[in-house]
Amino acid sequence: MTTYSISKSFNWHGTITDKVAQVCRIFGLTLDRLGEQRVTHSCRLCINDGDIVYITGPSGAGKSVLLRELEKSIPAAQRVNLARLKLPRDKTLIDCIEDDVLTSLGMLSTAGLNDCFCILNQPGNLSDGEKYRFRLAMALAAKKKFIFADEFCSNLDRISATTISYNIYKFAKKTGTTFILASSAGDILLDLAPDVLVTRELSGPTQVIYKQAGR
Repeated sequence: MTTYSISKSFNWHGTITDKVAQVCRIFGLTLDRLGEQRVTHSCRLCINDGDIVYITGPSGAGKSVLLRELEKSIPAAQRVNLARLKLPRDKTLIDCIEDDVLTSLGMLSTAGLNDCFCILNQPGNLSDGEKYRFRLAMALAAKKKFIFADEFCSNLDRISATTISYNIYKFAKKTGTTFILASSAGDILLDLAPDVLVTRELSGPTQVIYKQAGR
């Protein structure tokens, strides 16, 4: 088990224009207090191999900030982020996964890609939802210790999202891969069964709940 302490602060660095000053007067905010404005996102996490860490909360609460700061704590050689995976242009999906056919099909299936014509298509021809699932398959196939995904399954239909969440849960436990995921969706919690649930609200401290007590 490894403990990670992450913190990121943002100070207000805007320019005091006439409109800014007017807004401050409307809300009863002094310019001095505005200049002292500071937002901090922080938490302390204990993570085991094969854990699923799910960062959730409303839009604008700082989920992505926590995910990015946690990603920086992991050596680059040990992690992959779905958002940074580039899609190949000149290969079919099955040829993009560098493994034998059955293993490649398994990776694609775990990511929710089971249709034969989709598997034999090229990434550029896929829908946005299929591209997201293919990036997930590529991340699984990369065999890194940590997989990071912001807005996890947010752009998928909810049946696909819950199915993939359960597949990810099984994959994590089978391979020991650690997933760091962020999303505002709450309907996937039952199937994803995160080991560490990080809840970030618009104000107040970050809440961390562990599935197993004693961490």
